[in-house]
Amino acid sequence: MEEKILDLIKKYENIVIARHIGGDPDALGSTFAMKEIILSNFPNKKVSVAGASISKFKFFGAHDKITDEMCENALLIALDIPDIKRLDGVDFYKFNDVIKIDHHPEIDKFSDVEIVDIDASSASELVAKWCYKCNLEMPKHAAENIFMGIIADTNRFLFGANKPETYKIVLDLIKNENIKPNELYEKLYKRGMSEVRLEGFISLNMKVSKNGLGYVKITDKDLKDYGVDSASVGSIMNNYNFIHGLICWVVFTEDVKNGVIRTSARSRGVKINKLFEQYNGGGHVYACGAKLKSFSEADEIIDKLDELCKQYKEDEEQ
Repeated sequence: MEEKILDLIKKYENIVIARHIGGDPDALGSTFAMKEIILSNFPNKKVSVAGASISKFKFFGAHDKITDEMCENALLIALDIPDIKRLDGVDFYKFNDVIKIDHHPEIDKFSDVEIVDIDASSASELVAKWCYKCNLEMPKHAAENIFMGIIADTNRFLFGANKPETYKIVLDLIKNENIKPNELYEKLYKRGMSEVRLEGFISLNMKVSKNGLGYVKITDKDLKDYGVDSASVGSIMNNYNFIHGLICWVVFTEDVKNGVIRTSARSRGVKINKLFEQYNGGGHVYACGAKLKSFSEADEIIDKLDELCKQYKEDEEQ
């Protein structure tokens, strides 16, 4: 399949790379790495990255404004996304051919040319594997982006890095591409005091049910009080992974600008992806997100997640 992907890339002059809405470091790292790898090996191609810019992650690369002309007779490479509806910045149906590279449980089968490995740590890892297997040149900045994507999606190897291949890829990036992990960690994890104080707010206001569900609602006023935006919560979620008595946790954040309630959830055993797919969201089995219409939908999710936690605890006790 790696060669089929390479053949399609060779075939097209115009290539657009896209990822899921609300790009995280893995989505951003894999997309910008793919762009740089293609341009390094095929410098005459026109390669663009779709999606909304995310200011705190601008070091990954600059997004392009995608026009209809750019999609004509073009190839779409969809990274780190299991379903069409969550593609950011592009119309899937405008493209001649599509490549899919992803590590989420599949929702939509939208390409015959794909690498989907739910046991991989990240989409970034899969891009690196593809690059090395095809004996392509790996630019240093692409290697840095891939490294940061892997580190972020595994939360510094605390979860999701279950296969030796992941560590081999990281070793190759450090050894062959001469990247500096300590410098990249600083880029990823440096935060302002406003985000630290927001984490304190979440910790103080999180309610925990008897079934082990933690949940908190953050209003627009709360965000203004702490001087942060609605995207700031994402980097905080993994910090609750090792708290005794907490099986699943979810944060609902009001996003007035876009008229939605941003929702981010994590779990230490309860399978939550199918529930979030019912709310036009999704993600991994134990890490999901969605954009809700209102806080009343948030209350529905709280009730359903609490029931899932209850069932999980009962099954564990048997």
